[in-house]
Amino acid sequence: MKEEVIQEISFSDKIQKVSLFIIGTFLSALAFNLFLSPYNIVTGGVSGVALIVKKFYDIDVSMFVLMLSLLFLIFSLLLLGKQSTIRTIAGTLLYPFFLKSTMFFVRLIDLSNVNIVVVLLYGGIISGFATGLIMKTGYTTGGFHVLYQILNKYAKISIGNASIICNGLLLLFGGFIFGLSNLLYAIVVLYISSLITDRVILGISDRKSFYIVTEHEKEIREFILNKMHHSFTVIDVKGGYTNDKKKMLMCVIPTYEYVFMKEVILSIDKDAFFLITDAYETLGDI
Repeated sequence: MKEEVIQEISFSDKIQKVSLFIIGTFLSALAFNLFLSPYNIVTGGVSGVALIVKKFYDIDVSMFVLMLSLLFLIFSLLLLGKQSTIRTIAGTLLYPFFLKSTMFFVRLIDLSNVNIVVVLLYGGIISGFATGLIMKTGYTTGGFHVLYQILNKYAKISIGNASIICNGLLLLFGGFIFGLSNLLYAIVVLYISSLITDRVILGISDRKSFYIVTEHEKEIREFILNKMHHSFTVIDVKGGYTNDKKKMLMCVIPTYEYVFMKEVILSIDKDAFFLITDAYETLGDI
C-alpha cells in the first residue's frame, strides 16, 4: 500500500512540475516579448544576447535563441554529461517556441501610450513570477544555465556567482549598446524580478519563529503560555565562547503578533538574546 501511495504522489508531483514549468516558460517568453524586447532592455540570458545581435542584424529573435540554446545543449552533453542535459532539453525547445507564439499578444496589446516605468514594473513582476515557477520545478530553459553549470564544474565558481558574472557583463555590454538609461531600467527590472522570484519559491510567510535565550525564563514562559496562548519548546544550549549552559525557548506565532511579542520580551528582559525568522511552513506539534 505504501509503495502505491508513493508512486501516486510521485506521478502527481511530476504532472504538477511539468505544468508549472510550461506555465512559467510561457510567462517568461510573454514578459520578454511584451515588456522588455520593445524597449531593448537587456536583463541577461540568450534572449539578451539576441536583443544585442538584433541591433546590428535583422534576425528572428526566437530562431536565434533556439540556435544558441541548441549550441549550449551540445556543450552540456559534451562537458556536463547526459544526466545534466536531460533536464535542459524541454526548456531549450519550449522557450523559443513560446517566444514565437507569444508575438500574437504583442500585436494584440498596444503599450505604446503606457509609461515605460509601469511597463517595466509589470515586466519585472511577470518575469520574476515565471522564473520562480520554473525554479520550483527543478528544470531550466537552457541557454545560459548551461554556461553557469560549466563554470561551476570546471572553474569552481558557484552557480550564483557564475550567473552574476555572465549576466553582469551582458548588462554592461547592453548598456554600452543601448545607452545608460536602458542599463538602469534593466537593473530595476532585475531587482523587482528577484524579489518576486524569492516570494514564489519560498511563499509568503504568515508566521514568525522566535528563539529566545533569557535570564528571566520563567516570566517569559508564563507570558507565552498564559497571555499569548502559544506552546513552546525548551532546548538545551551552550554558549560557544563562555560554555555556559542555558535554556532556549522556541515558539512559532502569527506574524501580526510579532511586534507585540518582541516588545514584551524586551520589557521583561532588556538583555535577552533572541532570533526571529520567517516560518514558511509548520507541521505537527511538539
